[in-house]
Amino acid sequence: MLHWRNIVTATLVAGSLDLLAAVAITLFFQHAIGDMLRYVASGPIPPATGWGVGGAILGAVVHFAIMAIIVVIYDIAASRDQRLARATFFWGAVYGVITFAVMNLLVVPLRFGGWPPSMLTIVSQLFCHIVLVGLPIAYIIARGHRHPA
Repeated sequence: MLHWRNIVTATLVAGSLDLLAAVAITLFFQHAIGDMLRYVASGPIPPATGWGVGGAILGAVVHFAIMAIIVVIYDIAASRDQRLARATFFWGAVYGVITFAVMNLLVVPLRFGGWPPSMLTIVSQLFCHIVLVGLPIAYIIARGHRHPA
């Protein structure tokens, strides 16, 4: 059984934290936030890079849709293995590494090429995937499995 309240909460929390980190990194390198969001949208819809504000909005939607998929996968796994709801720090960190690997070793290179990235990119992406994605997802989803609504 999926825990929808926790799935929505984890998607919004992890998605927002990860997006804020992406915005901070984008600004640090003096790039436009809209360009970063259009780049995200261009993963599934390549012409989105030329869609202005609409492409940027689509990028945010794509980002949260990907995050929702990541959260649902963790919720399904936690439903099948109760250890994920008990050792949240460990499994959240592990899941962060898994999401890093899937996104950076599979999804992004297959769509955009460009592997290997710089060491700075690897470190920042690992931090974001572990601390801002994996851990919040694990804690929020575990709460739903320990205290079902």
